[in-house]
Amino acid sequence: MKTYVITGATSGIGRALLEEFSKEGLVFAGYRNPKYEAELASMKNIIPFFIDMEKPYTIKGAADFIKQKTDKIDVLINGAGCVIAGAMKHMEASRLRRQFEVNTFSHLEFTQNLLPLLADGKVINISSMASFGIFPFVAPYCASKRALDILFNSMSLEMHNGPKFISVKPGVIATPLWEKSIELNKSALEDDAEYAKEMKFMEANARKNSTNGLPVERVASIIKEIAESKKPKSSYTIGFDAFCAELISKLPQDIVNRIIKLGMKKKFG
Repeated sequence: MKTYVITGATSGIGRALLEEFSKEGLVFAGYRNPKYEAELASMKNIIPFFIDMEKPYTIKGAADFIKQKTDKIDVLINGAGCVIAGAMKHMEASRLRRQFEVNTFSHLEFTQNLLPLLADGKVINISSMASFGIFPFVAPYCASKRALDILFNSMSLEMHNGPKFISVKPGVIATPLWEKSIELNKSALEDDAEYAKEMKFMEANARKNSTNGLPVERVASIIKEIAESKKPKSSYTIGFDAFCAELISKLPQDIVNRIIKLGMKKKFG
């Protein structure tokens, strides 16, 4: 029986993967909200553990708990995350730190703590097409995902042996992340008078994405195939929008900026 560890296991991609992997394997399921503990504990082949990516002191505790229960991890899914949005002109440093703590630093620290159990395993990071870095008003999210990719790729190059590190970059997925992002960014979306049109669009677009994105089951199915692959690639781009973002990102920066500026002028005036 294979052993899996998933952060962000209570919703979205993490929840879909939990349900798939637990059919034939043992899954350590990370949760932040205590209301999920009993439900997860009642499910077959699932061991819940508490971890809050915003609170670094919980990360080592979560890793130590897992180490007490098993001596081997086949696949670690770093899936927890959040979206910080708003105009960079008005972005508070505290919000930037929160974005990187949740999406980047916490995953790195958690993985570092679990490396002794991952000798022949896989570490799959749920990155994003945002890592291609061409999305205004979600710069913190883009930067945190790009940093995640760079840091883990560097670790892969530096280590003499160890797990296979894999970055999965999906496009827009229909998950609760979008509705959560509206609540998380409420003040930026409602109080920025200078960018009122843009913020109104961002909120409407987030609501649309929550239902019109790629089905989460489809993305989870692809990630499951990656987890089971004997020779996985280091990076996967999933979805037509993600492929387009990747192609555009390869153009000279001035051309990319011109394209985006023209699009913004057409939409917002």
